Amino acid sequence: MKKTIAIIGLGAMGSRLAQNLLKAGYPLVVCNRTVEKAQPLVERGATLASSPRAAVEQSDVAIAMVTDDAISRQVWLAPEIGALFGLTPEKTAIEMSTLTVDWVRELGVAIAQRGAGFLEAPVVGSRPQAEVKKLISLVGGSTETLTQVQAILTDAGVVRIHHIGALGQGMAMKLAVNALFGVQVVALAELLGLLSKSGLPPEAAMACLGELPILSLAAKGAGGLMVAQNHAPLFPLELVEKDFRYVTQTAHSLEAMIPASSVVLETYRRAIAQGYGGENITGIVQLFVE
Repeated sequence: MKKTIAIIGLGAMGSRLAQNLLKAGYPLVVCNRTVEKAQPLVERGATLASSPRAAVEQSDVAIAMVTDDAISRQVWLAPEIGALFGLTPEKTAIEMSTLTVDWVRELGVAIAQRGAGFLEAPVVGSRPQAEVKKLISLVGGSTETLTQVQAILTDAGVVRIHHIGALGQGMAMKLAVNALFGVQVVALAELLGLLSKSGLPPEAAMACLGELPILSLAAKGAGGLMVAQNHAPLFPLELVEKDFRYVTQTAHSLEAMIPASSVVLETYRRAIAQGYGGENITGIVQLFVE
């Protein structure tokens, strides 16, 4: 018999993880601040919990997928209704959100005091990858706990798991991945702007750049969306800015130098100030190409 899974947070990613688990035949409990978002899953057989704690109490494995540290902290630690207070030694908690290293380690200490298992498992990929179960998970935590829940992660939509190391290291890697992508996107956008001012249209510029080995597949895909002026929010700029903030916070905590990421963060903030925050990361090109 399959374990009962709780999904806390039914946004773009959490809802798709939940759909995948339902399709795979898992008993599912869901919890979301906006109850209406849970209705399609309830209609397909999921149970709606009244609070994160209630969701954990009704499940064997609890997965959180939320926007940021503040919401994650509320989900886990809210007095009386926080998910933490539903954990017991036989249960496992998985935090799949993109968070700060400091917070996920603090959370790990609190969960360890409850005697429950805990993994961080942030994912590389967005809605399209979640829908076709092609997410890549960057795991931090014990090998024993990962072994116990690996099949669940796979059924939720993860095609490949990288066990990065101890708790916090998976989150550090996720922030590094997002920052590396974000730096590439800004560099490409500003250079398309430069080439455009030289008289070379973005379409022609990408036709050349896309054939060269200097451009990563991810940057090439982003460039195609820039040329098409398709900025439908797969990775919204406001979330990109949040991740760069978390990178800078982590760097400060570790006394690491990140000059390029710091400059790029200010560029994303400029885009948000100009009203592009809800658009995809590729919307940054609008700062440079008229």
